[in-house]
Amino acid sequence: FHHPFTISKATKTHQPTLIVELEMGPYKGYGEAPAITYYNIPVDKMIADLERKKMFVEKFAFTDPERYWHYLHHLFPANPFLVCALDMAGWDLYGKLKRQPLYKLWNTEFTSEAPLTDYTIGIDSVEKMIEKIKEKPWPVYKIKMGFVNDIDVITELRKYTDAIFRVDVNEGWTTEEAMAKVDILSKMGVELIEQPLRKDNWEGMKILYNHSAIPLIADESCVAENDVEKCAGYFHGINIKLTKCSGITPARRMIAKAKERGLLVMMGSMNESTIGTAAAVNFIPQLNFIDADGPLLLQTDLATGLDYEMGKIQPPSAAGLGVNVHY
Repeated sequence: FHHPFTISKATKTHQPTLIVELEMGPYKGYGEAPAITYYNIPVDKMIADLERKKMFVEKFAFTDPERYWHYLHHLFPANPFLVCALDMAGWDLYGKLKRQPLYKLWNTEFTSEAPLTDYTIGIDSVEKMIEKIKEKPWPVYKIKMGFVNDIDVITELRKYTDAIFRVDVNEGWTTEEAMAKVDILSKMGVELIEQPLRKDNWEGMKILYNHSAIPLIADESCVAENDVEKCAGYFHGINIKLTKCSGITPARRMIAKAKERGLLVMMGSMNESTIGTAAAVNFIPQLNFIDADGPLLLQTDLATGLDYEMGKIQPPSAAGLGVNVHY
């Protein structure tokens, strides 16, 4: 990372990640799954699981990525991160076979209304957080909160920018804290609040949902496909993380389910490189909010192909994910 990355759960200076490559004839597809400490799926485990069943991964008669995901889902039932990386590579391969970027395969188009990506300001001293804002002028910031004096900090940050703020609490508040803080934040240009309470505090979320003037977005409370239904009536929207939900294939179904229930849809970052971030970017025409700043936070990237301009991401032009991988 350019700066140590701190949320209410932990601090990290590097992002371990797994990159997989699927080869079929002259085509190669790539996928990514970052390792997240609090989900207990390190890169070593992903590699070990893959090596153990590599023959079955390779021998599948690949025709379309959705069938492949179902196969992988049963092959690795306890490792959604690995399934995500392979599913993503399958979609990249499929897009290259069809010679189209994924968003076009899905019959969607980028428009002038496409949501802007935020840029994340991790937890730090208020002076350092102000420095980060000055270093990276941006129209939308995601501010990590969930610590004792977080309202004081965001009040100070507001003095230095008129940008939209998105607040990410990562389960850091109690119900009582959240009730008081959402009232303050509603007067400070905050567009949404991610996961204000613990993921299992459904009673508190119901109270907060009925009280909050700011949209509340589920993150830790909405990991997999079967969590979408549970969030209706407790959150105003969901944040889909490709790695956690096990890939592009289930994410497409999650979006459809969310829209059926009138939920807003965000797609988030787990600090992926350009490879994993490009998968999320192809979903932009289907989203209300996008958090695709992983490559902007990292000192070292693994691919090129994404073009950022003050929050706006240009539609990928190359086939599949739309990236060129360097290794």
